[in-house]
Amino acid sequence: MNEVLRTDYDGHGLEDGVMPPAPWPFVEEWVTEARDAARERADVPEPDALSVATADASGRPRVRTVLLRHLGPDGFGFFTNLSSRKGRDLAENAAVAASLTWPAMFRAIRVFGRAEQLPRETVEAYFRSRPWGSRISAWTSAQSQPVEDRAALEQAYAAYAEKWSDHGSPDDVPVPDFWGGYLIHCDEVELWGGRRSRLHDRFRYVRVGDGDLADPTSWELSRLQP
Repeated sequence: MNEVLRTDYDGHGLEDGVMPPAPWPFVEEWVTEARDAARERADVPEPDALSVATADASGRPRVRTVLLRHLGPDGFGFFTNLSSRKGRDLAENAAVAASLTWPAMFRAIRVFGRAEQLPRETVEAYFRSRPWGSRISAWTSAQSQPVEDRAALEQAYAAYAEKWSDHGSPDDVPVPDFWGGYLIHCDEVELWGGRRSRLHDRFRYVRVGDGDLADPTSWELSRLQP
């Protein structure tokens, strides 16, 4: 057996009695602090990396990492090719789980809920805000489909780049019909804080009402054993 690398988590954790009645204040604070840390520390390289787990109609799960591109009391949002594996899964089964994990900060936010497609105007506005190369890549990649080799991918990119050259306008590249986004409506939110000797702190918010992540009447809070 290979030698196991062990790290004793020395985080600040979470304290009883200070947890708000709804998850939003801590969610907003932790994401903001992770983004601030990424500007100053090399060990928090991509604070918006969101691991998203889906399952198809038969219940077979898959997980991948996307970028968190919307965050508000209404939920967690990301954008993708709707024909990708995740898009096909969500068309069959809207249940979704996701996690933001910052190992160097000994923190994680885990959510479970259902995914709903974002409005087309939201998708188009975000697509036009992306760098030109990322917009070209959206057309280039038939996401999750096989490709012969790297050269074929780069040839397709070059063809689209020639078709829609960069003039510095957000409208240089049209928005693909197959490109969209999802909002995760959360039914559970868990905050995890790493502690020494594996006695981590876990607080779970479970939905009991119809309000958003900031509505204190819509959530029930409990501490979980690590």
